[in-house]
Amino acid sequence: MLVYEYLPNRSLDLFIFDTPEKRVLLEWKKRLLIVQGIVQGLLYLHKHSRLHIIHRDLKASNILLDHNMNPKISDFGIAKIFISNDTEDNTNTVVGTYGYMAPEYAYEGLFSSKSDVFSFGVLLLEIISGKRNSIIRQNGCSLNLLGYAWHLWKEGKWIDLVDTSLVIENCTSELSKCINIALLCVQENAADRPTMWDVSTMISTEGASLPEPKQPAYYNGRVAKSLDVGLELHSINEVTITAQEGR
Repeated sequence: MLVYEYLPNRSLDLFIFDTPEKRVLLEWKKRLLIVQGIVQGLLYLHKHSRLHIIHRDLKASNILLDHNMNPKISDFGIAKIFISNDTEDNTNTVVGTYGYMAPEYAYEGLFSSKSDVFSFGVLLLEIISGKRNSIIRQNGCSLNLLGYAWHLWKEGKWIDLVDTSLVIENCTSELSKCINIALLCVQENAADRPTMWDVSTMISTEGASLPEPKQPAYYNGRVAKSLDVGLELHSINEVTITAQEGR
């Protein structure tokens, strides 16, 4: 039997993806507090909990909000628990949600705390932009949200990524920093991604000098080539999928 705390504001995806009227209720300061709460939740799972836990399905619909809009990470049905300090494993059964899966997990079944970091980076870009990680078409190009964010970042036009419902006066430096952090989290190589401890430090430190991110994973928006299950990354990310693959 599962016993849940009653969370009247339901899940984050209903606010950032549902309607412009709901998105406008989440001003930037509220979104930043939600982001900081998610960071602290993941940091607890990865570092401070007695058992090290990798969530493996972090996404907007699994972030529940209480009456004060405080975030709660939910749905640990496919989480992996590690009793020792060894927090890396592999599996023949890939479970999770396309669009949030780290490439090493989707391709090879290899997962670690950096898999959750990747998912967090995707989620952070969604919170900032108000867009799902789906195909975005612009100027004849088709990119997913990661590729779109990277394209704007490299051109110095990152402000175009920000949700148009947000009033961004006096918070452009925070927005730029969060986009930078998100792009660091979704880098192709897991070793290049920060830990959640690093993310927590970067977000909480004002005026911190951040590394320049490398090109994100799934730049062309597709994972079906490797998974061989006929699915693409531009699914709407509402369903958790289990895909079995021989190794």
